[in-house]
Amino acid sequence: MSNILTKAVDFFSGGLGSSVVQAVKDYYPPSMSEQEKAELDLRIKTSVDENALKVQELVIQEQTIFNNRIAELEGTAKDLKAVPLLGPLMLFLRGCQRPIWGYATLYMDFKVFSGSWGSLSEQQEGALYIINLLVLGFLFGERAIKNVTPLIERMIKAKTVKEKDNA
Repeated sequence: MSNILTKAVDFFSGGLGSSVVQAVKDYYPPSMSEQEKAELDLRIKTSVDENALKVQELVIQEQTIFNNRIAELEGTAKDLKAVPLLGPLMLFLRGCQRPIWGYATLYMDFKVFSGSWGSLSEQQEGALYIINLLVLGFLFGERAIKNVTPLIERMIKAKTVKEKDNA
């Protein structure tokens, strides 16, 4: 049970609880019993855990204040609904943006990779990579870019090797 508690405290405190306990163990008085040492260890870990919890609560409070400030400055979807005619149109366009960009990029990729558009210039090919990275990043986030980047690097390396062999 003590081992599970130690791991939980270390997880939430970033390992600070165990570090403090290890530092204090060197200075335990020789007359201190094992039970007293365990109680002191637990009190230290509890204190560190309580402080970590307070820090997390402060982070949540600050994030809430930040989010409220952004909503106050930029407005919310409820604010757009209040504008007659233009409000619902803006909400519709905002909701359509991701699918439109995604399908447009998918169509462009299909045309390029199927050979329908013929060969691209170096500038057009570079633009294609940039557009794909921007749309992937926008639609799917950083993880998509991290997963696709090695594939793109291999494609570019293979192309440069092929061009060097042909030259």
